[in-house]
Amino acid sequence: MMDKDLEAEIHPLKHEGRKSQENLGNTLKSEDNLKIKPPPSRLSRCRTVAFFLSLFICLFVVFIVSFIIPCPDQSLSQRMWRIHYNASVTYDFLAVEDINKDRIQDVLFLYKNTDSSDNVTRSCTDEGFSIPCTFVAAVSGANGSVLWEKPVAQDVALVECAVRQPSDSKASSACILVGRLGSFIAVDLFTGETLWSCPSTIGGNASILSPLLQVPDIDGDSTPDLLILTREGQEVIGAIYSGSTGHQVGHRSSLDVDGDGGALLHVTRTGAHYILLPCASSLCGCSMKGLYEKVTGKDGPFKNDPLWENILNSTTRGRLLHSSGAVHYLMHVPGKAGQDILLVSSESCVLLDGQDLMPRWTLGTTQVLRKPSLGRYKPDTLAVVIENGTSIDRQILLLDLSTGAVLWSQLLPSLLGGPPSTSLPTADHCSAFFFWGLHEMANTSEMEPQDTQQSLYMFHPTLPGILLELANVSANIVAFDAILFEPSRHAAYVLLTGPTSSDMPGLVSVTKHKVRDLVSGSRVVHLGEGSPDSDQAIRDRFSRLRYRSEA
Repeated sequence: MMDKDLEAEIHPLKHEGRKSQENLGNTLKSEDNLKIKPPPSRLSRCRTVAFFLSLFICLFVVFIVSFIIPCPDQSLSQRMWRIHYNASVTYDFLAVEDINKDRIQDVLFLYKNTDSSDNVTRSCTDEGFSIPCTFVAAVSGANGSVLWEKPVAQDVALVECAVRQPSDSKASSACILVGRLGSFIAVDLFTGETLWSCPSTIGGNASILSPLLQVPDIDGDSTPDLLILTREGQEVIGAIYSGSTGHQVGHRSSLDVDGDGGALLHVTRTGAHYILLPCASSLCGCSMKGLYEKVTGKDGPFKNDPLWENILNSTTRGRLLHSSGAVHYLMHVPGKAGQDILLVSSESCVLLDGQDLMPRWTLGTTQVLRKPSLGRYKPDTLAVVIENGTSIDRQILLLDLSTGAVLWSQLLPSLLGGPPSTSLPTADHCSAFFFWGLHEMANTSEMEPQDTQQSLYMFHPTLPGILLELANVSANIVAFDAILFEPSRHAAYVLLTGPTSSDMPGLVSVTKHKVRDLVSGSRVVHLGEGSPDSDQAIRDRFSRLRYRSEA
């Protein structure tokens, strides 16, 4: 190594020349390597073009979505709206459905008017009715604008919405309306267009019983069919109609019972269908199989339940069960293995097993003012809301559905014709309950009905000693419902008010109020000893309630 260094110092140029030759040799080798390396293939170029083209498309789509296509504006849903119809009367009917597909529930109702509104393209006379006639109207739940409305009957006796249509039909759901004077019509729930219209075979002297019952598909068109019950003298007559055409199936026939309105179509745990009716101080019934064979003269898709047939064969006039008083209401409630039956009479409230009709529990000495409703007082545990009393002495009772035990009770006077209670499920798996009562909860015995205001009260089981008075209404309330307009976020109530008599037209109004907005200005009513929380803290707790859709 020292010799080489010394030589480099003595002959520097010679050393640099040697380095240059070495570098030149390496350069020539590199050039040779470059010469033998193959050029880029066509496939590589195509891949590069495809990558940049995909990148450009992605950026373009992001630009379109972000800056050109507007996002849904949830603020378009107004907190409160009200619409009016002058010189009108209305019916005890409200239904909800997302008609215009904006993810907000819309409202359907009926009214009778001489002129209708500017949104009607056809008048009463256009549809063959005299003036005034009955209109069905669908209004936006977001802002109260009229989506569609049309004349449907001279006068309406029964209405049922959300009736499923055939799978090959353009209309996925319909409203079926039965007129008092022979009309029978189905309208598309989403457009208001007439799907079918038929003359009714109901006689002029017949009294049409509610409700309109949907029965399993009989004529094989994938649509539930319809059962209309009428009372003619001492007989209840049944007629079956096609749900897709309105045509009568077979002929009309007697059920061999002397029942009244408020019928149920009940399915036993063996799969047999029976028509149940209040019948004086008894529960009466008729098998759907027997009625179908009478009206058509042939076998059908129905069957009998041996246990129920034994009961009917051992009694007269279709009596299934004797009641301690006149039967006022029948309703289905969820049971352990199917639907059970809640029977409300003038003297008691009884939960019947849906198969053997044996009482599960009985609440005696009752005078139920209105049809019961359901809610949840405890998480995921159903409760029955009973309004017990005449009106001034009305008591709200919340009963455990499985045992009949009283979970909560409160004296809350009301008017005799006030709207029923209702509830909305909350995120804590309980319910928010809504009760109507008199504005002043004390000293009401001397007040005249025309001088009183009805108040809407809100209750939640987490604050059992508190009621919130949300609103005061002096108009006559025809129908009311609490509705979750948007899943988990937009709870509101809808109020339908109008004249007390169909013979005296006046102002008909439909009003929507958001519950949360009413809570902030509500009056806190303490039912017992004062709560340790301030009234504002209580309002804040109610404001923070979150609601959920039923599964």
